[in-house]
Order: sequence, then C-alpha cells, then structure tokens
Amino acid sequence: MRFLPVNRQSIMVELADLQQTLVLLASLQASPIAGVQELVPAARTILVQFAPHLITAAELVREIAGRDLQGSVQRSDVLVEIPVRYDGEDLAEVAQILNISAEEVVRRHTQSEWSVAFTGFAPGFAYLTGGDPIFNVPRRATPRTKVPAGAVALAGTFSAVYPQASPGGWQIIGVTDTAMWDLSRDLPALLQPGYRVRFVDIASADANIESNQPHVHELNTQIAIENIVNGTVLKVRSTGLMTVFQDLGRHGQAGQGVSASGAMDQAALKTANRLVGNASNLPALETVGGGLTLQSMGDNVVAVTGAEAAITITASNGQRWNAPRYSAIALADGDTLSIGQPSAGARCYVAVRGGYQVAPVLGSASTDTLANVGPQALQVGQLLPVHAALHAVVSDAALPPAALPAAEGEVVLDVELGPRTDWFTPEAVALLASQRWQVTPQSNRVGLRLAGEVALSRAITSELPSEGTPLGAIQVPASGQPVLFLADHPLTGGYPVIGCVAPHHLDLAGQIPVGAWIRFNPVREFAELNPAAAS
Repeated sequence: MRFLPVNRQSIMVELADLQQTLVLLASLQASPIAGVQELVPAARTILVQFAPHLITAAELVREIAGRDLQGSVQRSDVLVEIPVRYDGEDLAEVAQILNISAEEVVRRHTQSEWSVAFTGFAPGFAYLTGGDPIFNVPRRATPRTKVPAGAVALAGTFSAVYPQASPGGWQIIGVTDTAMWDLSRDLPALLQPGYRVRFVDIASADANIESNQPHVHELNTQIAIENIVNGTVLKVRSTGLMTVFQDLGRHGQAGQGVSASGAMDQAALKTANRLVGNASNLPALETVGGGLTLQSMGDNVVAVTGAEAAITITASNGQRWNAPRYSAIALADGDTLSIGQPSAGARCYVAVRGGYQVAPVLGSASTDTLANVGPQALQVGQLLPVHAALHAVVSDAALPPAALPAAEGEVVLDVELGPRTDWFTPEAVALLASQRWQVTPQSNRVGLRLAGEVALSRAITSELPSEGTPLGAIQVPASGQPVLFLADHPLTGGYPVIGCVAPHHLDLAGQIPVGAWIRFNPVREFAELNPAAAS
C-alpha cells in the first residue's frame, strides 16, 4: 500500500490493483475505524475522509497498513441487460484508436460480460470491468461540458453509462434509454457493486429487451397556501440567474455515488440562519448573481448574507428603501425584497425565520446541480411556504466578510499539495503558485474552470485510473488548464489532482465570480505518508 496526502481531513490509499482495492474496502466496511467519515473506492485507490479531532492521519495510516489484503470479493448473481444504440459520436475515433472497425468495437462490447466494480462520479454511475482485453481507451484531452444522459462510454479499461447529462471526458460509443438512477425505485441506482452487466445492440438484438424507462421524479415544494399552518409564504417574483435550496449537504451517501453538495459558502448559510433565529443547518436559498425578488405573503423575517449586493425593500404602497446585509429584516405583508448584482463575491443566501418547508432527498434539501438530486431550481411564481417559528430569537447584526473577490480582482487560496503532485514536472508545480489563473465563464457549482497563460505539464503522461476527488481538488486534464472542484463536484475523476484548496478557504472559493483571478499559495509540500514513521 501507498499512502498519499490529500488535505488535512483526507488521505488516499493506493493499491496494486482493483482486487486489492475491493478487499481493503470490504475490510474497512466490516471493521470500521473510529473517526473515518467516508470511503470513496476507485480502480486502484480508496479516498479516506476522516475527522482530524478523532483520529490523526498518522494513526489512520497505521491502522490501514495493518489490514490483510488476501482473499477475494464475491460477485452478485444479478445480471442486468442494457439495450444500446451504438451511434455514439466517438465510436469512429475509438475504432481508430484500437485499430479495428466500428462494427468490431460493438461486437466486442456486447459479447463481454461486465461487472460493477464500484460507483462514483455521479449517482447511478457504475464503473464496469471485465470487458474485452482490447479495451484500453484514453479519455478525451479536454472533457466535454455536457455528455447526454444515457451515453454509453469507454475510458481506460472501464465502461459506463452516464445516468444524466453532465460534464465528462469518456469516449461515447452509444446511448441507452435505460434509467441508471431513479429515486422512485427502492434502490435508486440500477447497477450495484458486484452486479453483472451485458450490453445488447438494439440494431441486431433478436430478443425484445425491456428497457427500464425512467420514472419522472420531481420534488414539488409548492404547498397550497390554504394548507400552510402559519399562513406565511414567500412568493418568487424573479429568480435571477439561478436560485436553489441549499443546506450543509447530504453526507454519507458516497456508496450510492452521491456527493455531499451543500452551500458553496457554508459560513454565510449558517450566519443567515442564526440571524433569523434558526438552527444553523436549516435550508436557505442560494442565489448566484443578482435578480432574485421575493414577495412576503404574511409577516416574515429574513436575512441576506454572502456576496456584497444591494438589498432593496419595496412596500405594497410603492415606498422603497435599502436594507443591510448580515442583519435581520422584517417584511410586512406585501413587501418585496430584491437582491442586486453583487459588486464582490458571487452568491447570496436568504434565510427566513422558521425555515422553508422543503422536502429533503436522501436526508438533505440541497440541490445537486450535477447529480440532479434535490429540489428543482426556483421558478417564477413559485410559493415558498414557511414553517411557524417556535421560540426563535432574532440575532443582532453580524459582521460580513472583510474582503470578497470581485470580477477582475485577485484572490489568494491556500493549497495543500497532493495526492498526484508527483505526476507533474517540478516546473509545473512551481507554475501553479507563480502564475495567475482566471475564472472562465464555463464555471458553476461543479467547479471553477481556470485559464492560465502557460498550461501545466505532466511528468507522467499515462492514463490515470479513476479515483476519488474531494471538495477543493485542483484537477488537471490533459489540456493543462486546471479545474477547481466545488460543492457539486463528481465523487471520482480520471485526471490527476495536483493539490487541494485548504479547508479554511473553501467558503472563499465558493464566492469567486467569473472573471476574477486566483493565485494559489502552497501551505504544505507533497510528501508520501510513511506507515513506518506513523508507528
């Protein structure tokens, strides 16, 4: 085993092969280590996330190093057949890479019996192994910003089906209508670890394979006003660029391929709730840019935190005035609250006294924009019912952050190097810190796509098997232009991570707007964790 640093609350365990990885995973699941919070298995690694106040990295390394890697993992008897239309946009390129015809790619893909090794990247995304030995296909040099739902794809020696439209760098060879992820099923993910999988070519299939058609699963957070106990509602007059519900995230769901998601600026979310007398973990609205307008139906108390933006209150008689950020704001029946375009920062948070009546999904009301899990983004005209406030005490005003980043401004983020810093040349590691990186318009809750004058070059150019990626990971695709993973990032990825933003700067990263410049400040050098030194 090899132990690699990730950040102060995560390490990466690298093993010889997939079999060892699955054996260690089974051991850690059967005999858990106190303080370990999440395990994200991948092709040859396990990302171990832990609570530093309960166990140190050295103690964790020592515990894992003593585990027995002998034995095997039993496969499931379940066989899932997936009908495919082999008309993917990368089919011809894959055939050229493998030096065979497109028809031969299809034949070899369908004649193999695959098995689910592990899940990750997105809910319902299963990494399938056991295909024809010829399949060893490099990922795309630059990942697509959108891969269609149902895309059947290859990367390295793995095959997979994208559960829904999402960014991705795999080579697409076909598409299926079978739903990989459906919250209306007892097991939302169609493919579970150990399941056997066979792909069937629709064009040549003799049998009529029934497709698992996706069920429509929409969370309706609009409750009829006559059914609201306390009679208070916020009505959405305009949504701005995008407004979603967020809380502190749905932790502990990595086994289903579901990341935590949650508020991009968690400190701002907690403060907004405290200002109106709520528990700090209640859902609030996260809105990016300006333009959100809410009308109070009944009397409400709200607070707006996060980005520096003008807050305007308009009464039903037309009177208008400005309201402060980071302070409780009383809204009378008919009052309208509007948030302007931020002059610094990117996201504002709106909490309401009593909390929003919103249905949780897998234990959280957060909207995961990559995985499409949680409530839908707000719509104009939507009614947001409010719980009655029980013994809630509105707080005094709070101090807003001292300096939020502005468009075209510069922000410094502390970085802990690892786990794949050694995949890059020394010049690239130095360049990461010495060069400015600009946030491009392709950025969102999944991550900040960065552009630098000089790309980062790799010392190891071979394909990296997919492995766990934490919040704040700085992943570098073959283009050499980094992507900084944020709240809705995929659980696993196939490009090396040169470093991770330090946890104390994650909220700041979530407030960086498009056009701003980032400088990375390494606060910890890369060095493997030695089990002998930990004993």
